Amino acid sequence: MSLSIDFRTTAASIAILSAFTMAAKAQDVQQETIELAPITVEAGGTDDKHAGAADRANSITIDGETVEDNALGDLKSLFAGDASVTVGGAIPLAQKIFVNGIDILNLAVTIDGVPQNNRAFHHTSANAIDPGLLKAVRVDPTVAPADAGPGALAGSVLFETVDVGDLLDEGDDFGAYGVLGYDSNGRTFSQILSAYGRHGGFEGLGYVKNAKGDNYEDGNGDTIRGTAADLQSFLLKGAYEADGHRVELSGERMIDDALRRYRANFGGVIGGRPVPELRVYDTDRQSYSFRYEATEPEGFWDPTVVIGYSRNDVRIPDPDDSRGLSDTFSAKVENTFNFSDTHALTAGVDLTDRTGTYTGLSAPDGLEETSLNLGVYLQDRIEVTERFDVSFGGRFDWQRFEGIGGFEDDFSGFSGNISGRYEVVDDLFLKAGYSNVFGGVAVEDNYIFLPSWTYDELDSVRAGNVVVGFEYRPDRWLLEASVFRSDFDDARSGQRTADFVSQGFNIGAGFNWDGGSIKATYSNTRIEVNGGATGSYEALDFGAPLGQVIALTAQHTYAPWNLTFGASLDMALDYDGPIGADDATKELKGYEVVSLFLEYEPEIVEGLTLRLEANNIFDTAYADRGTYGGEYDSLNQLLEPGRSFFVSAKKVF
Repeated sequence: MSLSIDFRTTAASIAILSAFTMAAKAQDVQQETIELAPITVEAGGTDDKHAGAADRANSITIDGETVEDNALGDLKSLFAGDASVTVGGAIPLAQKIFVNGIDILNLAVTIDGVPQNNRAFHHTSANAIDPGLLKAVRVDPTVAPADAGPGALAGSVLFETVDVGDLLDEGDDFGAYGVLGYDSNGRTFSQILSAYGRHGGFEGLGYVKNAKGDNYEDGNGDTIRGTAADLQSFLLKGAYEADGHRVELSGERMIDDALRRYRANFGGVIGGRPVPELRVYDTDRQSYSFRYEATEPEGFWDPTVVIGYSRNDVRIPDPDDSRGLSDTFSAKVENTFNFSDTHALTAGVDLTDRTGTYTGLSAPDGLEETSLNLGVYLQDRIEVTERFDVSFGGRFDWQRFEGIGGFEDDFSGFSGNISGRYEVVDDLFLKAGYSNVFGGVAVEDNYIFLPSWTYDELDSVRAGNVVVGFEYRPDRWLLEASVFRSDFDDARSGQRTADFVSQGFNIGAGFNWDGGSIKATYSNTRIEVNGGATGSYEALDFGAPLGQVIALTAQHTYAPWNLTFGASLDMALDYDGPIGADDATKELKGYEVVSLFLEYEPEIVEGLTLRLEANNIFDTAYADRGTYGGEYDSLNQLLEPGRSFFVSAKKVF
């Protein structure tokens, strides 16, 4: 293990730990216990009827409080508390999520139950979302249940947008809030406005966010052109609930239209054909859902119906007037048969219709791939004894794939999963999961479509996953560890397929006291493509060489002053394994980034929250380990912002 840690960071970390320990001792031990912010938990802020089931034993839940704290942040800040989820890319347009080393494109991703598109232009993010419109996120890493939907090759990620009931206190019918924020690095000014209400069973919510600024400076003091914030996002929801039934309509949209680096996720390519430094990326991501569910389920009556549409539109006007449109229509009907309080069987059918289209000067008539998937599934969740839970299920999928040049073929396959959790002694749980998943043929990144493509070498992808671990939760402590492995056979890469492996282990520890908590997580991941070590180019859309990543977060609330303060450490060690690619000769160096925050709720102004953040306080020059290309001599990575001070004010009316 190669270890390179800056002395200032080490000293700061020790100071943070000491400060929080002293704060814990100073608080009155008779106060009500505050639960530890979860590292991996059974359930959290999501509307999860299966919370506590064995297939949730390894789930990572980002709860409502964490989401609210990052309302003016991005995906990197949202997932900062868990090292097993890495977000690379310094701007929202380019941010890509990796779960246990695997690109989120290989997980089933939903927003309010609607499947999202699994491909986009590879220099952009396929799953950008504004944290401010969320109420919770759940990640099911490695092994996902059958009802997670098709394409859950190595897990699933569920985003849930906020509801009126999450914002209004009981007895209140109308409300609103506004947020103003300013970031010194890039002089970015952000505004959020939301209004919501309910009357006679009807609910309505509107949300709008705007963020604009200048290019930021990295830790070297260099201004990085093409990084200025220019983002707008919107959420509109309506619902009606009465007599045990609820119908909900939801739509959200995120627009980023600005000058970016020629390759938005690169700092720049060294050599090669000359290209402009910047070009316009006009991106528009949308997701719409209709949802029906029974709010008073009884026995064998517990239905859910979700119909949705999502799209990812990436336009680059210059030089080729290019447009890549990825969209997905989906529908799901399922029912949970509640045999008892300890036994629930979910059965359902889902339809997913994906399309990828490219148009431009080189393809004025358009190039297109489509995938129509029909699946049926069962997932049984049983509490066998007070100490033993099991969840097992399967699904069968039929896929019709159509490619460029009139290619058509049918694929089908069975997927199975099983998860178990056993309490050996009080507070000590052993947990394990296994899945073998059929994924069909993925619709590719439409920006790489070619009229000459053939599909003779393609086959349906299949992934085998296993995770084994333990969790120990005595009183206020948490200690956990797990090992995982995912094997992909025939994962698609353009016209060909490749075999891909991600394996490693995660460790977590935490402690909570009256008024605060501290947690630390460590993840060690290695990937291979076609049996050999690989760089991020060879593993594109599969995963990334992440190595050893560490996350530390701590916070404490001093109740008499309504004051909360906290700190975080984002850290990666030197990558000490082989990369494998011939031109991947640069060493992936480690980094340590320390950030602090202070939040105050003055009693004199009801509903006002003031927050101050000092991010990257030591002005570290670094690219997140999940950012593309750090191992290649032929390009410069897109470095993260250097030191910045962020101030925000939120007023609830």
